[in-house]
Amino acid sequence: MTEARKGPSAIASLRAAAGSWRIGAVVLQSFSSGLPLGLVWIALPAWLKYRGVDIKTIGLFTLAQAPWTFKFLWAPLMDRYRLPFLGRKRSWMLFFQILLIGGMVGLAREAVNPTVPVVAALAIFIAFCSASQDIAIDGYAVEVLEKDELGVAVGGRVALYRVAMLAAGAVAITVGQRFGWPVVFLGLALLYVPLAAVVIASPEPPAQIRPPTTLKAAVFEPFVSLFRKPRAPEIIAFILLYKLGDNMATALIRPFLIERCFSPADVGLATATIGLICIIAGTVFGAALTRRIGIGRALWVFGVLQAIACVGYIAVDLAGVPGGTCAGPIAGGSQPLAHRILMYAATAVETGCQGMATGALDVFLIRLTQKRFSATQYALFSSLFGLPRLFAGPICGFLVAAVGWRTFYWITIAAGIPGLLLLARFVPLGVREPVLDVDSSGDG
Repeated sequence: MTEARKGPSAIASLRAAAGSWRIGAVVLQSFSSGLPLGLVWIALPAWLKYRGVDIKTIGLFTLAQAPWTFKFLWAPLMDRYRLPFLGRKRSWMLFFQILLIGGMVGLAREAVNPTVPVVAALAIFIAFCSASQDIAIDGYAVEVLEKDELGVAVGGRVALYRVAMLAAGAVAITVGQRFGWPVVFLGLALLYVPLAAVVIASPEPPAQIRPPTTLKAAVFEPFVSLFRKPRAPEIIAFILLYKLGDNMATALIRPFLIERCFSPADVGLATATIGLICIIAGTVFGAALTRRIGIGRALWVFGVLQAIACVGYIAVDLAGVPGGTCAGPIAGGSQPLAHRILMYAATAVETGCQGMATGALDVFLIRLTQKRFSATQYALFSSLFGLPRLFAGPICGFLVAAVGWRTFYWITIAAGIPGLLLLARFVPLGVREPVLDVDSSGDG
């Protein structure tokens, strides 16, 4: 979001930003952004698995993530129009947070005696409200933050977003099995009460951004500008496919660990605590190293690492229960200590490599985005980034049912190759920086 600074001026900027309520508001808002994604992407598939729903249905259930992928379709509406309370972006945030509370309360009631179609409808509703909230949160951050605050704010947003996503997902698995899933869903709904208070107390941007004069201008200008750029088809295809293998590998990771007879506590520890630490550390490290070695080299190195990291899950499958059936002393979901350590290590390596590749890709997308169209263009890029995750679940459910977990993870490794081949189209191996032919200000 901003160029790295060097020397005493950077230190002075960090000190000045530390006491900024603008940064605090933006960072806290990212927590409300991560909660619904963790619920829909992580917790609900695991809950359905514990309820005995077959893997094909769980795979199809991941289609509930669609609103995050297609949010660019209605993002221009929030730039063009406003609600009659608070500020332009804060009013949209509060409106959708109220709807999120209603959706999660409905999910808590349904969890008492669940039916899959109703749960699916509630999940889609929650995902739509969350994706819409994300549009407003990202737009608010762009408008309210000073230039010297961007680096500090982005780091805090990534960390708290990941904490919220994995707390609402992986931690919820452990809590849900112990205290019941209605308690989990109701607790997530109650979390939005203080988060709504944060939105109300958040400062307005010091300078109001003039909205687009017409809806046509808000919709078409950012996209026309993007597709006029050289190599646009290769770059867009690269964004789509760079993390395809990683998306496939993680789409059904919790059902995989459950079928390998790991307990809910083991699954929660691996995906929440270990996964949280490693993916945050990997993202921060990847973004920092990208600035040092260059975007091109970072995308190559981390792209290869994220592809081969799935070998750890193959090792877990080889060491697991034959046929995937828990019986005898390991019935009920427990594994020998050596198997558990192997699973923790595989999760740490995979999430760490995933984070490094994500950090490099984030830097690339920021470089690619024109500031003049930052809200809509970045919504488009993030939607393209999430599109493989949307379709990975249904495809992976059928793949696992057809070929088994071990062959499936070999396929995910191969799925990382197309993205690297596309990367070579505009960043040949060894080149430090891609030539994007993009005016970052968007005013050229």
